[in-house]
Amino acid sequence: MSGASHVWYCNGQPLPAGGLDRGLQFGDGLFETIAVRSGRALRLTRHLDRLEWGCERLGLPRPERRVLERELTSLASGHDEAVLKLIVTAGKAGRGYARASAPELTRYSACLPWPTGLPEQLSVTTCKLRLSEQPALAGVKHCNRLEQILARREVDSRSCDEGLLLDRDGRVVEGVSSNIFIVRAGQLITPELRGAGVAGIIRGLVLERAPALDIASKVSEIRPEDILEADEVFMCNSVMGIRPVVSLDVDGQQKQWEPGKLTCQLQRILEQEN
Repeated sequence: MSGASHVWYCNGQPLPAGGLDRGLQFGDGLFETIAVRSGRALRLTRHLDRLEWGCERLGLPRPERRVLERELTSLASGHDEAVLKLIVTAGKAGRGYARASAPELTRYSACLPWPTGLPEQLSVTTCKLRLSEQPALAGVKHCNRLEQILARREVDSRSCDEGLLLDRDGRVVEGVSSNIFIVRAGQLITPELRGAGVAGIIRGLVLERAPALDIASKVSEIRPEDILEADEVFMCNSVMGIRPVVSLDVDGQQKQWEPGKLTCQLQRILEQEN
């Protein structure tokens, strides 16, 4: 019998020649989710900075920044409120984990409708799923998101807005699609991202702005019991911004808060910068 072909089929139909994208095969890529307001991609520079940093961490070449800026700016133009999605992968390849010696990146971009029904305040549950530890990927917004998909199923099954994710040692890492801050005695505290988690754009912005606002802040280990004892709690990402946590369940222990003064202050500042 003759040798096997290199043709891929999708739902029984042959795909164009050239191999299958490594982003689809292996999650070998990165992505950014960018809010659009009044025709402008918010914090585009920060998003592209993180994308380039992620490429370095994954050993990928940097994409052409000017091309991305032009493309995303054009997509955002004319939209009052929308979400840009950018995916950059290691390109097409055959089977096997090894990349080409000089991978040619593939990029995907879209301007999507603004999500409806974003909650103003968050009810949060602690997920049973534990994040795996991989320091080489900590902080990187890579395309491997199966843990978050499984965790989101937990959150939805409990009719909550967001889920709290811990590592295998019980340390708080982040939310399913957000970063978390607690306020204790006027100090902002957010978890270290040593072995897992995403270095969120709003997380970085809050830590950067805090000194100028005369707000003490630190990056430190946080346990669920630390959150239960906090004066305020909020979660953040690039689409929803900052949202106060008003209820949290930790293994049956319930805690409720009112939106705190510091949380509301940071919300106002962020909105003004938008």
